Amino acid sequence: MAWVYLLLAILFEVTGTTAMKLADGFQNLIPTVVVFVCYGISIAFLTVAVRTIDISVAYAIWSAIGMVIISAIGIFWFNESATLWKIISIGIIIIGVVSLQVSGRTIA
Repeated sequence: MAWVYLLLAILFEVTGTTAMKLADGFQNLIPTVVVFVCYGISIAFLTVAVRTIDISVAYAIWSAIGMVIISAIGIFWFNESATLWKIISIGIIIIGVVSLQVSGRTIA
């Protein structure tokens, strides 16, 4: 169940971050409210998830998957650039998170 909570934390974080862009520096009320509500819910789910999942792993996954999704939203929805260096950097972060997850397993 902890992984479900982590997934929900990621989804709310992504929604809050997308709303952050739409809030336009807190100029638009509805997206501003969405930012605060979604981040609060995200942190609540993340807090519950780390009862079972190592915090180093949970936070790395939360931030990395959120970053990958937000990068895609930025590129496809907000027309941000998709440079080769940006794509390579995202790949390196994914490799780091996977390595962190694998490093937490014990070999019997």
